[in-house]
Amino acid sequence: LSLTQDLPLFLDITYSILFEAVTTLLVFFSYQLFHKDILRDGIIYQHIMKGRCLSLTSRLVKTLLYNFIRQEKCPPPATHIFEPKDEGGLLYGLASGVASGLWSVFTLGGAGSKAGIDQEHNPLPLSNQSLLLLLVLANLTDGPDWPNPYRQAITCFRNTQDTSSLSTEQPHTFQINFNSLYTALCEQQRSDQATLLLYTLLHQNANMRTYMLSRTDMDNLVMPILEILYHVEDRNSHHVYMALIILLILTEDDAFNRSIHEVVLKNISWYTERSLTEISLGSLLILVVIRTIQFNMTRTRDKYLHTNCLAALANMSAQFRCLHQYAAQRIISLFALLSKKHNKVLEQATQSLRGRQGDSTALPDYAQDLNVIEEVIRMMLEIINSCLSNSLHHNPNLVYALLYKRELFEQFRTHPSFQDIMQNLDTVIGFFSQRLEQAGSDLSVERVQEVIMKGAQALPTDRLKKFPELKFKYVEEDQPEDFFIPYVWSLVFNSGVGLHWSPHGIELFSMDSG
Repeated sequence: LSLTQDLPLFLDITYSILFEAVTTLLVFFSYQLFHKDILRDGIIYQHIMKGRCLSLTSRLVKTLLYNFIRQEKCPPPATHIFEPKDEGGLLYGLASGVASGLWSVFTLGGAGSKAGIDQEHNPLPLSNQSLLLLLVLANLTDGPDWPNPYRQAITCFRNTQDTSSLSTEQPHTFQINFNSLYTALCEQQRSDQATLLLYTLLHQNANMRTYMLSRTDMDNLVMPILEILYHVEDRNSHHVYMALIILLILTEDDAFNRSIHEVVLKNISWYTERSLTEISLGSLLILVVIRTIQFNMTRTRDKYLHTNCLAALANMSAQFRCLHQYAAQRIISLFALLSKKHNKVLEQATQSLRGRQGDSTALPDYAQDLNVIEEVIRMMLEIINSCLSNSLHHNPNLVYALLYKRELFEQFRTHPSFQDIMQNLDTVIGFFSQRLEQAGSDLSVERVQEVIMKGAQALPTDRLKKFPELKFKYVEEDQPEDFFIPYVWSLVFNSGVGLHWSPHGIELFSMDSG
């Protein structure tokens, strides 16, 4: 532990020694890989959680964070450092030979490393390995009568700009440059482990969360997260979950939900469904989350994913502002897709009931499917209603899309599960339909939009029934270690630099999920 903290990084040889020290600590903990159950004990565990290492906790966490922040490239082999001088003699020659041999191991050419691991593919081995070790330490389980000190350090560290005195009530606290950490997090989100670190800091460190939410360049952080979700087919499910939960945590903050509609983006190269020459970050976020829901409906059908996507949209809905035309269309299109799915399941249930003539063995499945789809439809109606109730005059494009597809909502008007929420949608649809009829027939798109804009200012707000504010908060599952520890070790196994364990002995996770 002392090595990882006390060696400076300005010498090439110390880079390699630091890398080996961090890697050795990872290897010490790797006995967890060969056990199916989450281990809560062991010699290494006891020593690092309670032994002499305890006093080094904050310095170790700070060093690992700075290794991640610095993103130092692996120095090239510099055997000239060890070239014998003429006067060095035989012993010096032997010593330099040993040192040169060690150097080749330190620069990741040693035995036992995975095929294809080299400086070209892993230019930041110390940064990567430090991040993995940090995640391993942060996710060690608490002892029976002592909390994990490394998680405590991660939970309470503060900004170097914070001049207030450090609290003695918080053990293992320290200060670090938040701006540097934020920049590194923005730049590194393509890797699972950097996204997991971002989640950990947002969820557990209130100081860092407050700092991130106060940034005026939140798009630098949000855009990489949206890109992860956009390429959902190419990402593992854990990475997608983490990205989605990060969005959910961010949308708990009303200031965030307002500010994302003020950030205008141009030419999003990775968004290929449609050319977006100019769109707000808020509208883009809505588009990507809706796309994730649609992907999930057709492929994975994961209720957890649905729930978190809808919760993020719900949190934002009251603050929707100046929705892009395409974002408004996609909200209504998603409702159309849900409506179609609802009708299909209803038809299947009816046919099954007729075909079985009183034998109801197949009905519970259809009833469950119907219940799930109606829950999602209800949530979508509440999201649309929340926007109309709180910011109708800011969202003419949503009103236009709603009127264009008004027949979609007919079937839900008398449905007992949706009658209350449909009152407001009926009021809005009826009010604007009447104004459009008064404006005449064969109206151009521009004229319709003009009527909507004027109507939005004229609609009395008291005409719409008030519903409780939609607010969802992310809460970690009970025993989160059952998810996070296998996940972290799958990352170590798959992306640890110069590390190799036989896959046949791995018990902690299945190899196809690693």
